[in-house]
Amino acid sequence: MRKFWLLFAQSTTIALGILFVFRLFPPAFINKPSSPVQTSDNTSLSPQISFRNAAKLARPSVVNVFTSKKTYSTPLAPSISGRPDTNTDPTNHLGSGVIVSTDGYILTNQHVVEAADEIQVMLHDGRTLSANIVGTDPETDLAVLKIKATNLPAITFAPSDRAAIGDVALAIGNPFGVGQTVTMGIISALGRSHLGINTFEDFIQTDAAINPGNSGGALVNTDGHLIGVNSAIYSRTGGSQGIGFAIPSNLAAKIMKQIIEHGEVIRGWIGVEVQDITPELAESYQLTSTNGALISGILQHGPADLAGIHPGDILLDADHKPIKDSLALLELVAALKPNTTIQVTLLHKNKMLTTTIKIDRRPKVATS
Repeated sequence: MRKFWLLFAQSTTIALGILFVFRLFPPAFINKPSSPVQTSDNTSLSPQISFRNAAKLARPSVVNVFTSKKTYSTPLAPSISGRPDTNTDPTNHLGSGVIVSTDGYILTNQHVVEAADEIQVMLHDGRTLSANIVGTDPETDLAVLKIKATNLPAITFAPSDRAAIGDVALAIGNPFGVGQTVTMGIISALGRSHLGINTFEDFIQTDAAINPGNSGGALVNTDGHLIGVNSAIYSRTGGSQGIGFAIPSNLAAKIMKQIIEHGEVIRGWIGVEVQDITPELAESYQLTSTNGALISGILQHGPADLAGIHPGDILLDADHKPIKDSLALLELVAALKPNTTIQVTLLHKNKMLTTTIKIDRRPKVATS
C-alpha cells in the first residue's frame, strides 16, 4: 500500500508539472516555427520591416527637373562683323519636383528654376516634357510649374502639423542627377527657424539623406503622403550630413494655392524692421519676459510710421494676438490681407499704448 501511495504522489507531481508548463507556455507558442515562413511557391520569407508600399505610392508623383540658362560670352575684341560675339554656352542645373494635380501642376523650389531659360521635366514613366513657371515665391523658396499632360499621378498631402519627432520619413528625389532615389530617416525636429535660409521659415528637419538635386523633391510619411518639400541641407562639404530641411506641407499648400490662383503670393506688410528681445534688452526696458518684437527701423510714410510707431518701440500684441518674437510678428502680419486695419499694443517710452495700423501689401522680392 505504501508503494502505491508513493507511485500516486509521483504521478500527481509529474502531471501538475506538465500542466504548469502548458499554462506558462501555450501550445501555440511551443509549436511556433523557428524556420522562415514558406510561401505558395515554396520561397522563404523572413520577417522584415519595409516601406515599399509608401515608396511605390509616392515615387510616380516625384519628377526630375532639368533647367538651362544661356550665358553670353564677352570677347576681348569684336568679331569680324564688328559686333560682339553672341555665342552662348548654356549652364545646366538639376532638381526635383512633386506632381500636385492630375492636370500637370508641379511643386518645386524657387531656387531650382530661378532665372531658367528652359525647363524640362522627366516623369516617372520616362516621358520628358517642357514646363512653364506659373509663379514663384522667393521668401519661402517655392515655385509652381505647369506641364501639358493629363491623368498624372498626383501626390496626396498629409497634414504636416500631425508629424512628430521620431516619425519615419522618406526623401524622394534626383540627387546628383543619378536618377530617382529613395532615402529613409526620421524627423529630427519641427518648426526650425532663424536659419537664414528663407524669410519665412518653419522647417521640418530630417536625417534622411538629402543631397544636391533633391531640392524640390518629396518628403513623405510611411503612408506615402507628402509632409514636406525638401529644400536645403546643412553641410560643410556640400554632401549630406544628416541635417536636411523640408518646407512643411501645410505651408507649401497655402503658397501653392495662391500661386495657382494669382500667379504670386500676396502678403500683408507694415513697413518695419524688427528684432528679438534679448534678456539684456528686456532688463533695460524693465520687461518681465523676452516676448515681443523691438522696432529697429521704420519706413518713412509706411503703415507703421503713419500709425505713430517709432524706432525703439516694442510691439507686444497685434490683431489681439500676443507677439512672441520678431518672426511671429512677421508671419502674423504677412497672413493679413492688404487694406485691412488691425489694433496693436506697444510699449513706447515705458508707457503702454494702443493704436491701429492699416495693412499694406508686402513688396515683391527682386530675383535674379
